[in-house]
Amino acid sequence: MEENRENQNVEFIKEKVKERPLNRRKLLKRTMVTAGLAVVFGLIACFTFLVLEPVFTNLLYPEEEPRQVELTEEDIDEEMLPEDMILEEETEEESQSPVIVSQKVVEKVDLEIADYQKLQKKIYVLTQETSKSVVTVTGLETDMDWFDNTYESEGQSSGLIVAENGKELLILTNDRVLDNADSVEVTFCDERVYPAQIKGRHEETGLAIVSVLISDLQDNTKRVAKTASLGSSGTSVLASPVVALGKPLGSVNSIIYGMVTSTETRQTLADRSVRILTTDMVGASDGTGVLVNLSGQVIGIIKPDSKSSKTSEVLLDAYGITDLRRLIEKLSNGQEIAYMGIIGTDVPQDVTESKGVPQGAYVTGIEMDSPAMDAGIQSGDVIVRLGTEEILSFENYQDAMLNLAPDTTVTVTVMRQGQEEYREMTLDVILGR
Repeated sequence: MEENRENQNVEFIKEKVKERPLNRRKLLKRTMVTAGLAVVFGLIACFTFLVLEPVFTNLLYPEEEPRQVELTEEDIDEEMLPEDMILEEETEEESQSPVIVSQKVVEKVDLEIADYQKLQKKIYVLTQETSKSVVTVTGLETDMDWFDNTYESEGQSSGLIVAENGKELLILTNDRVLDNADSVEVTFCDERVYPAQIKGRHEETGLAIVSVLISDLQDNTKRVAKTASLGSSGTSVLASPVVALGKPLGSVNSIIYGMVTSTETRQTLADRSVRILTTDMVGASDGTGVLVNLSGQVIGIIKPDSKSSKTSEVLLDAYGITDLRRLIEKLSNGQEIAYMGIIGTDVPQDVTESKGVPQGAYVTGIEMDSPAMDAGIQSGDVIVRLGTEEILSFENYQDAMLNLAPDTTVTVTVMRQGQEEYREMTLDVILGR
């Protein structure tokens, strides 16, 4: 029995111990949790480094802050006027006191600044008053697109209220805006818009007159709308300060300050010669508007530059208003302009004395297929009489032409150069329009 117990103990001792089976799902889960915690720890460590690194860097290697720049009077190089320099020399000779000189110079500069501010304020008031005479003329054209849908296109130009005849306000504007226009509108300075009618056009100068019925105007527009005051555009305006109003920069209600730099240029047109006022003002090549002197008088009508693109900038030129008065009157009255087709100029007095050229309107050219060409007038002829009116200059010729009507016959007396001297000829011309 004891032997059996020993055998059992031996068998018990000889039993093999088995390992617990591996749980792969549980192992995979633990591995994923460990990897996730590692990633989170890495992100926290990276973020902490990025946040704290500049702090520790500034503590270990502090960076100096830039100094604020302060300009003192010595740092500013101001231009001294000649009178200021004379004042400084005289003061140093008398008292040798730079403090007194500085005070006097500062006082003088303050006075000049005050005068400049007063001038700018006066110019601003002037432009606000004169702008009551300036309007915007819009030509509307109705057309069809590829899908037979109706749409409107428009062109805009500045306009000037030049007169009123008791029934209409008469507005001078650019002729281009009326090309192909089905209707015309005028926007006054109070932003109210009214329909307008074409009164007259002159293609040579590119000017036109449109009219707005006074009975159509609201009371507020009647109060603010103002007829422009027309000045003189002779040689006396040279070097005079002027203001350009209207669309000189290509946008409505733009303003430029400047000066008339030349009055010597003249643009020769058919039967007409117009003085050109050149300025130092840079504007849009398609800019329109008026030149106004410091008395609030219009002295020029800005002339668009047809040779330049619309996006380019040019020095503004303007037609002198003096040479346009009679033409504006005719257009405002709805009268057509007679046309002969003469390109001409004056005969200088010294040429008359030295070469015996008669006084009159000297013909420098004839337009093709014009009434003058059909009648036999030639370049080199001198027109001395138009009908019964004596002609002593090209200006006389222009005024006489404005007294005539289209489709009428006028007797033109010319002096034509022969082999030895000028001889008189009479030619009948049927005027065109």
